Amino acid sequence: MSKVKVGINGYGTIGKRVAAAVSKQEDMEISGVTKTRPTFEAQTALDMGFDLYVPEGSLKAFGSAGMPVKGTIKDLYKAAEIIVDCTPGDVGETYKAEYEAAGIKAIFQGGEDHSLTGISFNSTANYSESWGAQFSRVVSCNTTGLLRTLFPIDRKIKVTNVYATLVRRAADPGDSKSGPINGLEPIVKLPTHHGPDVKSVMPWLNINTMAIKASTTLMHLHTVTAELQKESSTEEILEIMRASPRVKLIKSGSGLKGTAEIMELGKDLGRDRSDMYEVVVWEDGVKAVGRMLYYYQAVHQESDVVPENVDCIRSMCKLEEDACASVSKTNKALGIVR
Repeated sequence: MSKVKVGINGYGTIGKRVAAAVSKQEDMEISGVTKTRPTFEAQTALDMGFDLYVPEGSLKAFGSAGMPVKGTIKDLYKAAEIIVDCTPGDVGETYKAEYEAAGIKAIFQGGEDHSLTGISFNSTANYSESWGAQFSRVVSCNTTGLLRTLFPIDRKIKVTNVYATLVRRAADPGDSKSGPINGLEPIVKLPTHHGPDVKSVMPWLNINTMAIKASTTLMHLHTVTAELQKESSTEEILEIMRASPRVKLIKSGSGLKGTAEIMELGKDLGRDRSDMYEVVVWEDGVKAVGRMLYYYQAVHQESDVVPENVDCIRSMCKLEEDACASVSKTNKALGIVR
């Protein structure tokens, strides 16, 4: 079986993880990755065996750094069948025009607005909407985390209202430029963008979100309050979560009291870069009282969207029609087990 050729535009925090994940799949392969400057990440890409494509104006800089280049970014469009765009947010319009001119499919990330593609993707909630599409958008890490737990609960019980507060990491571990360093910053523009982003996939859901930026780099933490259409039990909710393919239940009593311990668990599981692809829910922090549901979940911002990108490739390139089958293939390749 021939493999779909995937290009990664932007070999940074998300791009390098998507490239590694695609390389583990049996039905797709990496055609090349892009970098704008000859950094350590560019060298890492070469060390991983990936062909490197750069802006035309950067060819000299890469040559001076002794880094072999396969061609320009536009050359990558000819070598690949689909591009996973992992460039910084808000430049999507420019690249979309280039992809359209090249006649190539492309997946954008959650830093871009839903309006850029008109389709926002989540593997279990709306896999089929991206089937054969030229452009789609994998929603942000926080939105992915909310959808992972809310969609299966809504499908089984029906959720009428959601109120979620997100305690956000200030920066990724490798980013020394962002803050706050010693403080908490409320996101005062309300509601935050996460609720509308969830509605781009679940338009029927009434959800409101608030967010606080915290001086941590490890993970995001969500507190979720959901009003259900009918009374439910804590055990019924837990059974739904246990059956969800990318939800990992943990217990604080086992020593997993916070995000630091969860990231240590990722290391112990032998994950690439200690990544935690699943949204992690504290089982002993889930409580259903009548029609009200309360729970906490943790989201690893660097990696939870990675398997979604892989599934989105399958949907857009018509590699696997069944969403569950695609999720199963991706999970197996990445070592995601229940």
